[in-house]
This record gives sequence, C-alpha cells and structure tokens, in this order.
Amino acid sequence: MLKSSAATPPSSTQRPRFVEHLSNLPRETRDTLWLLLVVGWVISPLTPHVPVWTMPFAYGLLLWRAWLALTHRTLPGRWVKAGLLLAAIGLTVLSHRTIVGRDAGVTLIIMLLVLKTLELRARRDAMVIFFLGFFTLLANFFFSQSLLVAAVMLLGLLGLLTGLINSNMPVGRPPLMQSMRTAAGMAALGAPVMLVLFMLFPRMAPLWGMPGNDMSGRSGLSDEMKIGAMASLVLDETVAMRIRFDTPDGRPPEQRHLYFRGPVMSYFNGMEWFALNGQEARYGSAGAGGPASAMLEVRGEPIRYEVTIEPSRRHWLLLLDAAKQAPELPEGMRARMTPSLQWVVNRPIQNVLRYNAESYIDFQSGPLERTRELQPYVQLPHGFNPRTLELAEQMLADPQLRGKGSMAYVDAALRRLRTGGYNYTLDPGVYGTHSADEFWFDRKEGFCEHIASAFVILMRALDIPARIVTGYQGGEINGFDNYWTVRQADAHAWSEVWIEGRGWIRIDPTGAVMPSRVGQYMRLQTPRGAFGSAMDTVISPTLVSQMRAAWEAVNNRWNQWVLNYTQERQMDLLRAMGMRSPSWQDLARMLGAIAGLAALAGIAWSLWEKNHQDPWQRMLSGTRQRLARAGLDLAPHLPPRTMALQIRAHFGAECDPVATWLLHVEQARYAREPETALPALQREFRQLQWPTPSANKPLRTA
Repeated sequence: MLKSSAATPPSSTQRPRFVEHLSNLPRETRDTLWLLLVVGWVISPLTPHVPVWTMPFAYGLLLWRAWLALTHRTLPGRWVKAGLLLAAIGLTVLSHRTIVGRDAGVTLIIMLLVLKTLELRARRDAMVIFFLGFFTLLANFFFSQSLLVAAVMLLGLLGLLTGLINSNMPVGRPPLMQSMRTAAGMAALGAPVMLVLFMLFPRMAPLWGMPGNDMSGRSGLSDEMKIGAMASLVLDETVAMRIRFDTPDGRPPEQRHLYFRGPVMSYFNGMEWFALNGQEARYGSAGAGGPASAMLEVRGEPIRYEVTIEPSRRHWLLLLDAAKQAPELPEGMRARMTPSLQWVVNRPIQNVLRYNAESYIDFQSGPLERTRELQPYVQLPHGFNPRTLELAEQMLADPQLRGKGSMAYVDAALRRLRTGGYNYTLDPGVYGTHSADEFWFDRKEGFCEHIASAFVILMRALDIPARIVTGYQGGEINGFDNYWTVRQADAHAWSEVWIEGRGWIRIDPTGAVMPSRVGQYMRLQTPRGAFGSAMDTVISPTLVSQMRAAWEAVNNRWNQWVLNYTQERQMDLLRAMGMRSPSWQDLARMLGAIAGLAALAGIAWSLWEKNHQDPWQRMLSGTRQRLARAGLDLAPHLPPRTMALQIRAHFGAECDPVATWLLHVEQARYAREPETALPALQREFRQLQWPTPSANKPLRTA
C-alpha cells in the first residue's frame, strides 16, 4: 500500500527558522548582536544632524562586527582599529573644521561608540559601550526634544538597560525577555523619582539649548529674500507655530486679518531683498527713527493670544499685526520692537518657546509727513527693470491719476493686477535679472514674493515709499485641541506703502491676483504625483488629515506641559498647593522633604526585604521551622538534598514525602527555567503532612 508523499504541515506553534536559529545561537553571539542592534537604534535619530559619511561609516562597522560575531571570526587587530580611528577623526575635522563643539563632538561620540564594538571581548568592554551608549542617547536631545525623539530614546534606554542587566548575569543563558522585564520594572520604579525631579527641581537654562556652529534658521523665513525662494516653502508642512486665542468663543479673527509679522525687507540690490542695513532683525540694533512704540498708534480692543513657536535659531518673534506692548516671555528673555514694527529677542530661539501677547487689528504706524527717514524706502539700484521704470513714468504722466495722491497710483497698480491676466502659481519658472519687468510684461505669473517684489519696485519708481514684509498669513484650526496651527507652507510676503497723512498701510498685491489666498485662505496645493494619487485610493485623504491633526494635538500637549514647563509654572504649582509667594527656596525645601520621605521608605523596604527573602529561600526557611518544631534542627546553609537525607535518617519513611519534595525543589531550582516549576512546588509545600514531636523516633542504624 502506497503512502502519501505529502509533507506533514508544520505545527501552528512552530517558530520560523530564523527565530529558531537566533534562539540557538551561543550566548556570547546573541548578546553581542543585541548590543549592536541597540547601538544602531540609539544613533539613528542623529542621521540628519551629522555629516553624510557618518552613518554609512557607523552602520558599516556595526554590520562588520555582526558578521564577525556570527562567523566566530577573530576581531580586527590594533593597527586596523587605529587606522579606522584616525580616519574617523580626519573626516570629522574635514567636515566640521574642528573636533570641539556640539556638532563635532556628537560625530566623534558616534564614531567612538561603534569603534568600541570592534574590541568587545570582555565584560569591561561592554561597560564602556553602555556608558557611551547612554551618553549618545542624551546627545539626541541636543538637536530635538520632540515627542517622537523622546519615544525613540525611551526604547533605546530600555534596550541599553536590558543589555546591562543581562551582562550582570554571567551564569547560564538567561533569556533576553527576562532581562527586558527587569529593565522595564526598573524604569517603572524610577518614573516617580523622575516625575518629582521634573516638577520640583529649579528650572535653569536648558542644557539642550546650547548653540551649535550652524546658526542658520530652521524656520522657512529669513532676513533676506531671493525672488522665487519662498515658493519652495509650500512643500513644507511642518508646524511653524501654534496659537490659542483668548476670545469668548476661542475663535481667531477673520482670515483677512491673520498676518503674523516677521522680517521686513527694505533694501533691494536688484536680485535680493534685505532688512534695512542688515540690522533690523537683530536685537542689539537701535535702528532708525527713535523708539518704535512712539510711531505706532492703536485703536479698538486688543486681541489676546498665546503663541507656541517652534525653534528657528533666529532672533525674531512672530506676532499678529500689530503689537504695541512687549510679549510676556520666560525669565531671562527680553524683547524690543524695531522701527519697522518687528519684534526681536535678545537671544536666538533654540527651543520651543511660548509667550503671551496682545495685538490690535486697527492701527497706524510711521510718520504722517514725509521725512528723511523715508528716503531709503524709495531707492532702487541703477540698471535694473527699465520697463517697470518706464511704466511708472507713464502712470505719473496719466492725467487721470495726476494730482490725486499716492493712493490713486496704488489703486491703479492693484487694478492692473486684477484685470491684466496675472496668475498666482507655485511654478513660475526662474526669473532673470529684471524680475519686475518679467512679471509685469512677460510671464505675468508668480508666487507671493514675485508679486510683492514687483509691486514694491513699481511703487518706488513712482516715488512712493514701500517695503516688503514677510511672515505667515492664515492657518487652520486643529479640531482636537482647538489650537490655531500655522505651518511653514503658510509663509507669505506682502507689501507696505507709506501714504501721507496715514503712515504705513498694508497692501497685499497677492490678494488682487488671487483674492481667495487672503480672504478665504485657499493655499495652493502641490501637484499630486502618480504615487500620491494611487495612495489616495487606498487611504482616504480625510483620514490622513485627521490622523495628522491628532498627532499634532498630542505633540502640542508635549510642548505645552513638558518642553514649556518653566519656572513660572513651578511657582503656579506651589501657589496651587497653598503657598502665597513661593520662591526657589520653597522648591528646594519641598524637594528635600520628598527626598527624606523617599529615604525612609527605602529603609522600610530594606527591612521588609531582610525578613522576606526570595520565594525559594522562603520555602526552605518554612521547612526548617516546621522540622525544628518536630525536633530536628537543620543549619540554614544546608542544600535541599542534604536536608532530605537528614530528614529520612531522623524520621524514617513517614517523612519520605517531605524528603522527596526537597529533592524536587533542588532539581527545579537549578533547571533552565526555574520560575515555571515554582507555583506547583509552593502548592505541594502547603499540602505536605509534617511530623509532630510525638512522632519522633530514635535514630536507626543499618
């Protein structure tokens, strides 16, 4: 009879081959691979912040070390390691021009960490790797303190603790899961201590805010504007700032009023716009025109709001036009207003910053009569945009406009934008030397900076003082936390012109080309590629938008309650606890009291532990106590097998179940997984029949 040749299907509980292979690896190989995996995880978030050669170099060494562990090959010699170290130092110097400072230091610590794995032979080498790993883990917060980085680092911390605990178990082959559970328990026990220190330890300037060599702004805005540069920001959906408006219904003003003022561009060299003398965006510059607040008059009720701005490494704040009073800033930060109504602070914004401010939608700024201070705002470079200059001469000669004041020429230029076939687009192409001429007469399309620049150049050619203001316009409400979210894609450029008797007034020429950009706020969308269009059929864009809003709401809570837990919030906590005028001395006293209580609790725990050994010792101690009551005193150091022999010798066959149970205890205690047999042995212990003093018999001899 023929048998079927079909193979028996594998059991549902059968593990995959690679899992089986990994579980059967020698302990040294398994532990090495785990440590290499954790090191690779810890350094991964630093990829955007180190030179491009760093991560290929690092991961190449980690893969080489893993291959050496799997093939049981000899580790590289001293000269090979020395050559790799010199190469790493040389590349660091070439990339950073130094080996000191934050950026160069982080690059070197990554290199030292991965190079140390090439001499991982003894437990001492592993301790050095753990030390460097914890330091590298902290170095991630030099660049970002976001919730995502914190979550990644928490997993890295658990991985390093698992490896550290496992390295302190030299006997046998303890499973990694057991070490991981111990690490998680240690982290859970340390969490209350961490929380208390976070809440009560006096707030100081954050270590993570130390400046790097690269002071370029992370924000999409800059103190200079090249024609066409801002169009690329529409691709950047990252959050620039979040605002909570203090209004009865929590809603912001109308979209057409949501202009958040940033750098003001006043000098034009023919190709780029710059802040006046390059100094208006710096805190230390006095600027021109005397105190800025004296040139600003406000009317109506102010709009109060709270801003949480992302790090920009710049000096400027972003406030709703226009703020007369300085915003409320954390301790140590000071703000002032420049003559162009831009608010700047005394140090770059290196971390998430929260401040409260109030602004007025109805305001008037600047002199009411023409003065010498306005002369820089009508200057144009020689030899640029001749057709725009000719257009200005034609408008000045137009009898319908002559003698009607500057506002008539402004209205004429806006009318030309509305009716002349001009378009608002993200992809207008590359503009040449005469950017205004190309916009007004050739291309007739552009992004906001093309339109604003061409408009301001025309105004200056008409001898009307004008300047460009950059910032953000619009935003969107997050339905999960009701914060108004402004993104880098909301970056915008508009113009201000000076009108006699009215001062500086905002004119947004983009609104003349595309009214919905300002009034209803319809941001231009980037074209969808084939992959994006295909993904829209798989995942609903609405669902993706809701998921993003939920994540941003969670991240905003992290910013509000963790990154912005300032000294003022500490004092608010003490006030809520009943202190009328708390100080840092009160914080210190409370922290000391909690530390004292924690020490007493630790002493009590130690005393309890002294009387409550581990379950194995507890069972043996109970066995000795019961036998002592029956007349047999056993020394505490005796192992279970010796105890069983003495029980049989003293009591005979009637105590054979107790002796047999002790032999099972010894067998299970030294098994591969002793914890699995412990519950059954504890049940048997409670069910055993113990001898009584009346049952004692004299010692029998063979």
